[in-house]
Amino acid sequence: MNRRVVITGMGTINPLAHTVEETWKKLLDGESGIDTVNTFDLDGIRSTAGGIVKNLNLEKYHIDNKLANKMDAYQQLCVCAMFEAALSAKIPMRHPEEREVVFPEFEGMKPAVSDPFRLGVMLGVGVGGLKTFEEQAIVLHVKGARKVSPFMIPKMIANLGGGWVAQAINAMGVNSCNVTACASGTNALGEAFFAIKNNRADIIVSGGFESAICKIGYAGFSNMRALSMRNDEPKKASRPFDKDRDGFVMGEGGAIIVLEELEHALKRGANILAEFVGYGLTADAYHITSPEPSGKGAVRAMKDAIDNAGINKESIDYINAHGTSTSANDRMEVNAIKETFGEHAYKLTVSSTKSMSGHLLGGAGAFEAMVIIKSCMEDKIPPTINLDNPDEGMDIDLTPNKMKEKTVNYAMSNSFGFGGHNAVIIVKKYKK
Repeated sequence: MNRRVVITGMGTINPLAHTVEETWKKLLDGESGIDTVNTFDLDGIRSTAGGIVKNLNLEKYHIDNKLANKMDAYQQLCVCAMFEAALSAKIPMRHPEEREVVFPEFEGMKPAVSDPFRLGVMLGVGVGGLKTFEEQAIVLHVKGARKVSPFMIPKMIANLGGGWVAQAINAMGVNSCNVTACASGTNALGEAFFAIKNNRADIIVSGGFESAICKIGYAGFSNMRALSMRNDEPKKASRPFDKDRDGFVMGEGGAIIVLEELEHALKRGANILAEFVGYGLTADAYHITSPEPSGKGAVRAMKDAIDNAGINKESIDYINAHGTSTSANDRMEVNAIKETFGEHAYKLTVSSTKSMSGHLLGGAGAFEAMVIIKSCMEDKIPPTINLDNPDEGMDIDLTPNKMKEKTVNYAMSNSFGFGGHNAVIIVKKYKK
């Protein structure tokens, strides 16, 4: 059974913008969404730069205060991004609790599937409701156990982002949550791709989100010495592949990507954005936080994705790198690209959009999947900003500081997570 998988919708909430098109424009312009964190008390926190979602109006997405109070911040972001993706993919969306209430923007829209068991949700989340955990731990210790919120558990657990989305679109099919740190969103997309290929669903809403910018999150990451200390220049703090980088910058947000079987999409007149063609995943089995220095796990994941796509390595035009702005990752990844592609490594184009968005943790892979889809659609590649002084060995085309126009038929996205999780996906320009 040769079931082709296409992308029929996207939505995003991230530090740059609240829509795909506005985000894309800012990425091409090299605009940073990173600034000094102002959402919690920074006393005692070493690193203060972050990519925060700004000015999000929940009421625009029909999330009133009653509903918002039942959701952690990451769950709110999932539902808000689903709103844009649902409009794009022509999937009716309703109030997730008052199910007879269809949102006005979707009134009269036909169901995307005839059988709701053929519509699934597979999202990735790296941490889950860390803000809720922090808030309720304080309540426990200050006010006592009886004052802890009855909504603490559903707000905290990682799978409830997908649970809320499923309720909102009546998705009764396959539903799972990938929790593989920074690879979560990419793994979720890859597993959704496999599920449709294997006829487990006709449409799967996938992607990933994170909202862990809170005091305990920053204390933990900064005390690991993982975060940039360039506090006086936050917009220059995330600088992948640059000799002067000193750690990554946390961000929040992510993207929803709607995957669909090609013939199903054509029959219902869906708008096809690109085709999903390859997925590879491996484990380093090396260290809880550091990548395996030789990059052999990353190499194998890239090669497996290429083989899964049924293409030659020379077909890849663009790689959105994991590119975290840490010495260990950047060196490993560039060397792994060289090992995987040989001479072609010097012909393809690579960039890291984390230089502008920050590292969205479990949402990073989904956000970056959105980027490679747009690159295939528009033949444009966003830059790696703040790349002023490339580190030793960074001698491939890393798209420093300025976007590039280039025909992109095939694009790859890499994600490498704590615990040694390596995940790689490939999309292509859609052709019938």
